[in-house]
Amino acid sequence: VVGDIGSFGGGFRLSVGDSNAVLVASADGVGTKLKIAVMAGDYEGVGYDIVAHCADDILTQGAVPLFFLDYIALGKMEESVVESILRGLVTACRDVGAALIGGETAEMPDIYQPGEFDLAGFIVGESIGAELLDGSAIRTGDHLLGLASNGLHTNGYSLVRKIVFEHRGMEVGDLVAEWGCTVEQELLRPHRAYVASLRSPITKGEIHGLAHITGGGLYENVPRMLPEGCGAVIDPEAWLVPTVFRSLQAWGGIPEDEMWHTFNMGVGMVVAVPMERSQALLKELTSAGEEAFLIGAVVKGDGLRLKPGFTVPE
Repeated sequence: VVGDIGSFGGGFRLSVGDSNAVLVASADGVGTKLKIAVMAGDYEGVGYDIVAHCADDILTQGAVPLFFLDYIALGKMEESVVESILRGLVTACRDVGAALIGGETAEMPDIYQPGEFDLAGFIVGESIGAELLDGSAIRTGDHLLGLASNGLHTNGYSLVRKIVFEHRGMEVGDLVAEWGCTVEQELLRPHRAYVASLRSPITKGEIHGLAHITGGGLYENVPRMLPEGCGAVIDPEAWLVPTVFRSLQAWGGIPEDEMWHTFNMGVGMVVAVPMERSQALLKELTSAGEEAFLIGAVVKGDGLRLKPGFTVPE
């Protein structure tokens, strides 16, 4: 076994013949975003979500996907729903380079009401760099780059549903002028997968660490990649927070600090990179189609501080 508790995935070193490869595995679910998919009758996106989320988790340890398995549990078997989910799964597996090798579909009417379902995924990948990304290479002075998210991704949806549907009384088909789309179009945006953009710099050893910004936001996920004695300072003004987050904050009266502890706030992945390499990597990621920002730096200490106007040392 390689790694420790608290990582985004679990590692296992193969000691077979001349192989010294490390397999990295992860399991996850889509959460209550599924309830919005049910309300909208749109299931393909959540199929994509579960693959992308799992792939990003193992990517943080320098692994790219080999294969994926899914688990779908329903109150009543509905072929059209399952087929739609599978279309999303297949598309995402192609995008991240994973083989969809199997899964399980369970009909459990005593647990799920008709129309309800749960979705989970299991992924296994292989490390591609010379060393597993475990944060040990991160040093004080390293720059932190942020890669843009595609909205909410798959976290914070219990709060989102309460604000949008209970407090505001909105319907999934309502057009929200400030979003420029309907409720379902915004809230069901698919989770970004960063495998294609980060594969090359990971392989070349240009990245010191990665943090997938999921539940708990930047505050809880950035420290997961940092070694002992290192903290992080991030400038929350270094990128434009997407409108959806500010709308939810205003509608729900959510304190600023809680927003940053709950949502990704527009950053789906944080990359720790040597100071001298950051500008070149920013250009490389932009060329690969990412919206990337220089957002902060690694400092002595621990945890994460948000500091508006922070000047990243060069």
